[in-house]
Amino acid sequence: MSLESVRIFLTERAPELDILELDQPTATVAEAAAAHGTDPAQIAKTLSLRLGEQVVLVVTAGTARLDNRKTRDAFGHKPRMLDRAEVESLTGHPVGGVCPFGLASPLPVYCDMSLRAFDTVIPAAGAINSSVRLSPDRLAELTGAVWVDVCQAPA
Repeated sequence: MSLESVRIFLTERAPELDILELDQPTATVAEAAAAHGTDPAQIAKTLSLRLGEQVVLVVTAGTARLDNRKTRDAFGHKPRMLDRAEVESLTGHPVGGVCPFGLASPLPVYCDMSLRAFDTVIPAAGAINSSVRLSPDRLAELTGAVWVDVCQAPA
């Protein structure tokens, strides 16, 4: 149902975007980058975080690492990753296919500034072998995301 919820979401809000369904898994940043022939940083990974009592999604560049201090400063709480069961229950997507589209529960979405390094990013699309290509600004627009700076600076 997860891929289908993303398909419905995109059909209603962004019919110009195509879901890419591949024969190989794209569940990890490395797998997705290899499958799409792109830099791993261009893969937009969606992190499911608990911030106090609130759950949020933060979409970052594939190689970006969350900075706990920046996250605490931005949100007022230390971030904690959700476990697999919570992720699947709240997003409706399997781990490896989590994206900010077609969510089972309404969750606040944030896009990290690390995505701005690219004209096009590739987030998952609700399944471990599906994705979509779009600009970071279009990603934020479609999901109502707020831009934040919560990742470590590139080395």
